[in-house]
Amino acid sequence: MKTIKDFNFKNQKALIRVDFNVPLDDNFNVTDATRISSAKPTLIKILEDGGSCILMSHLGRPKGVQDEFSLKHIVSKVEDIIGVETKFVSNCVGAEAEEAAANLKPGELLILENLRFHEEETKGDKDFAEKLSKLGDIYVNDAFGTAHRAHASTTVVAQFFPEKKCFGHLLAQEIESIDKVLKSDDRPVLAILGGAKVSSKITVIENILDKVDDIIIGGGMAFTFVKAQGGTIGDSLVEDDKLEMALDILKQAKAKNVNIHLPVDSIIADAFSNTANTKTSDITAIPEGWMGLDAGPESRKQFHNVVMNSKTILWNGPLGVFEMESFANGTIALGNSIAEATKNGAFSLVGGGDSVAAVKQFGFANKVSYVSTGGGAMLESLEGKTLPGIAAILD
Repeated sequence: MKTIKDFNFKNQKALIRVDFNVPLDDNFNVTDATRISSAKPTLIKILEDGGSCILMSHLGRPKGVQDEFSLKHIVSKVEDIIGVETKFVSNCVGAEAEEAAANLKPGELLILENLRFHEEETKGDKDFAEKLSKLGDIYVNDAFGTAHRAHASTTVVAQFFPEKKCFGHLLAQEIESIDKVLKSDDRPVLAILGGAKVSSKITVIENILDKVDDIIIGGGMAFTFVKAQGGTIGDSLVEDDKLEMALDILKQAKAKNVNIHLPVDSIIADAFSNTANTKTSDITAIPEGWMGLDAGPESRKQFHNVVMNSKTILWNGPLGVFEMESFANGTIALGNSIAEATKNGAFSLVGGGDSVAAVKQFGFANKVSYVSTGGGAMLESLEGKTLPGIAAILD
């Protein structure tokens, strides 16, 4: 696996695919700069070698050229974080972009305009990729968040750099962290899968059954498993068309000696509201008119014991509707357990939009081993798929 460590960038222009698809407020201020900060080690290494950085990214889902999605809005934030004066050019291909790239001196940083202002980007257009390739000497992919997309800037452009392409520090870290979970000898290996629907995690569960010792299933998806086994779940979220599949997963797990841990109790509410009436219920006996919205105290204790016994931990998906304070305690308790296990020497990887949001919200980001920057990309990795953005560098 070639990374930026394998290259000296002195007098080289690095064409870098970053993921600067960051949230902006109504005044175009960046409200969460994590993705920019995550790219910093790659950019600093290149600049300190005596190279220059040409950054390409998308922002949002524009329909053609739309000012609100212009990357000019993030230039000052990039300057603040990287600590280098940052230039901007109002296109990513063509004469203007080529001139800006040609004039770039060692130690300088240039941001190209939003790739998705051109529909050729998402179509994976080869001619568009070739135009991008003219801007740099070495291609660096450091955008895990888009590595599952076969777009011009994430995949196709790599073919124009047969000997001069590599992973950035962030993308290399992402690959190594997922490999640490899926290929770990440090056992027991635990996967915690939460969130709303079994259907979105079926392929993940099937792929990891051969690689883990324990699976905790929480959140809304747990109720499909509970109902499949004859439990009464009231008005809780359920996928009735996945009941047979849930039973099949339990059967497969048993055959492979994988322990599946389901919640035993639930914090139930009489409405989907932070101010609803709540009580604790056996998860297999939730009355009509009530719905389970968080893991109960007994479940938290049992999950804590499983986590503390694990040496490698993957966490993907919350245990409850953590966005509402009344139903956040299960997810917070799980975060505390994982933080404690990590402190005791376990390796913990957190990935997936909701779990990453929870980790940040409740202050666990620095208490786990690694927080992934890619939601869809991480899920596809866990499903065992080869991501096109990664394959293009390994090719």
